[in-house]
Amino acid sequence: MRTELFKIFLTTGILLTSGVGQIVYGQHQENEKQMANVGGIELQLEQESMAAEGMKFMMREEPAKALPLFEKLIAKAPDKSAGYYMLSTALLKLERADDAIVASKKAYELDKTNIFYAQQLAELLAKKRKYAEAAQIYEVLVAKNPDNIQYGIELAAVYVFNDQFDKAIVTYDRLEKSIGITEEITHQKQQLYLRQNNLEKALQESKKLIAAEPGEVSYRIEMAEMLIANDRLVEAVAPLEEALKINPDEAQAHVMLADIYRRNGDVEKCNRELKLVFANPNLEAEPKIRVLTGYLKMLKSDADVNDAAQLARQLYETHPRESKTNVIYADMLMRSGKRAEARDMYARAARLDGSVYEIWGAVLQLDGELNQVDSMLVHSELALELFPNQGMLWYSNGTAHLMKKDYNKAISSFEESLKLITDKPDMIPFIHAQMGDAYNGLGDHPKSDAAYELALKANPDNDHVLNNYSYFLSLRKEKLDLALKMSARLVQMHGNNPTYLDTHAWVLYIMKDYKKAKTFLEKAMSNESAVSGTIIEHYGDVLFKLGERENAVAQWRKAKKMGETTELLDKKIATGSLHEQ
Repeated sequence: MRTELFKIFLTTGILLTSGVGQIVYGQHQENEKQMANVGGIELQLEQESMAAEGMKFMMREEPAKALPLFEKLIAKAPDKSAGYYMLSTALLKLERADDAIVASKKAYELDKTNIFYAQQLAELLAKKRKYAEAAQIYEVLVAKNPDNIQYGIELAAVYVFNDQFDKAIVTYDRLEKSIGITEEITHQKQQLYLRQNNLEKALQESKKLIAAEPGEVSYRIEMAEMLIANDRLVEAVAPLEEALKINPDEAQAHVMLADIYRRNGDVEKCNRELKLVFANPNLEAEPKIRVLTGYLKMLKSDADVNDAAQLARQLYETHPRESKTNVIYADMLMRSGKRAEARDMYARAARLDGSVYEIWGAVLQLDGELNQVDSMLVHSELALELFPNQGMLWYSNGTAHLMKKDYNKAISSFEESLKLITDKPDMIPFIHAQMGDAYNGLGDHPKSDAAYELALKANPDNDHVLNNYSYFLSLRKEKLDLALKMSARLVQMHGNNPTYLDTHAWVLYIMKDYKKAKTFLEKAMSNESAVSGTIIEHYGDVLFKLGERENAVAQWRKAKKMGETTELLDKKIATGSLHEQ
């Protein structure tokens, strides 16, 4: 322990007797005067002991314990600057900046020749945004210490904070005369000139950097960036071409040239530059994405689309772990009509970065269009883990459960969707339509009918509801007049749709109007590519009712080969007679 204490006091002694802050409480000449009497010696020893104790606490990061000691020092020697300096340091550690400034000002007033006092006060004033006062002190420091680069940098910064850009530039110019052209100072001056809307001066600074280091490619690119940002595209080409002469593999220069050609509408040159750079794995994906995204907006011909698709694929293959590259490639696959491949790429992008809701929307939309119910169910559940408050995701989830005939889960999801989809009121009728199907699947006909009615109230021409509602009513042999009205409306709007013609014919069949039913079924069968086994089976039922037994059996056998028939079909064929549920 004795050794540790000795080290502490030795360090403190160095601080007190060195030039740092002139912290020693009596300077050498004063010490000689005080040596003349014992009382003076005792007083100085007491002060130095308190200073040493306080400094010990400061080194231990215990400024609260050091503070009262420094306050006692000031009380005993109010005309000594070092006590105020140490007090200010402790107050600053205790986050009492205002009080620290008061103490620091006192130290500076007592000894303006001490650079440490001046520096402390200037820093405190700058932190409190008293830039004008801070500048005055830094100006003195710079004048007295012209070789101290840091003081010049601090003075320029204070000028910038105080919006005195001209003075900051003059200070930077003075620094350059001392140390020469540097990247850091030149960039600072460029920013100041740009804030003054003085592009020419900023460009001159770029030229100075290039002249100082002619082999540095980045300075030419920076110059081109400034020109592009200020819509001086033609002038930006030259520094970029110079950069490529120095380094033909400089990917950023190719990207920027491609961007310039894109803005000028030169698709061929833009495409040429992109091909040179897109295979380069050393260039980050983001600038490539930015340029390609703009390039895609220019596309006009099929050849341009094909070129862009190749670039998008190359971008994806070079940066397969970037979600955005997967999305861009998926977009191009969609434009090429390759929906299944596009869905897989969107799904891959969502796995890489699930935070983008729109990607999940694209995945689920394509799941539905591709009729891939299992995928829709999995993807909607994954998306809901991230976006549980998105009504459209609940709608997709409910649709998947409905198609899987899990009606209770479907209804639960649709109910959540209704609560959350207030931002898309146009979707509400579609949700009610799906709920009608789900309740019908459960055999809850009152709720099913109510849901269908809500859907039709919002959109009387909803063909999905008109078809299902009328067909289900015909199967139940209920509200047949309403069923006939809805199915008639359906064929009026879609007179060539075999499914809708079949629905209307079946309502007529249930109402025993077999001749009209036959007419609509024959019209449905005129489009052979769209005819289902259900329609053929219904046609056989109608023929049987009209007394054409042999023809009816022939139609039933034809329906069996096609599939999509009722469970009673085999019995009809075996007995040669009609069997109904």
